[in-house]
Amino acid sequence: MTTKSISANISKVDREMVMQAIATIKEKLPFLVDLTTEERRSMLKMGDKSRAFVSKALEVATQNPNFLPRSFDVDEMRRDIELYEALYPILLSLTQLQELVDDTWMTAGSEAYASALAVYNYAKASGDVMGLDAVIDEMGRRFNRRSKKKPSEIPAS
Repeated sequence: MTTKSISANISKVDREMVMQAIATIKEKLPFLVDLTTEERRSMLKMGDKSRAFVSKALEVATQNPNFLPRSFDVDEMRRDIELYEALYPILLSLTQLQELVDDTWMTAGSEAYASALAVYNYAKASGDVMGLDAVIDEMGRRFNRRSKKKPSEIPAS
C-alpha cells in the first residue's frame, strides 16, 4: 500500500477565508434544498441517459403546448432544466474539491495516528522514564478490547 506523506498547515486566517468562501457559495445559491433520506430514496433521478429524454420532452412541450393541461408550466420545466445544467459543473468542481479535502484530512489523521503509535511504543519500550507509567497505561486503554461476556449459565429446572 502506497502511503502519501503530507507536511502542511493552514493558518487561522486562511481557514477563516476558506470558511467565508464557502459561506459566499451558500449565499449565492440561496435556493439549495436539504433532502431527507426518504425524500432522496423516493425521488426520480435524472442521469446522463435521461438528459436527452428530458430535452426532447421540453422540445415537444414547447412546440405542442395544446395537448398539455393548463396547469402544466413549460417555463418552469425549462427553468428546472436550466438550473440542473448550470449546477452540473459546480457539482463536479465541489465533488473534486471535497475528495481532495477528504483525502488530505484522512492522510493528516493517519500520519498523526502513526506518530502517536510510535510515541506510545517508544514510551512503553523505555520503561519507567520520568514517571510515564500512568500516561502509558492511560494511552494503552485505547487498545483494550472488551471481552465478550459469556452467556450466563441457565440453571436446570
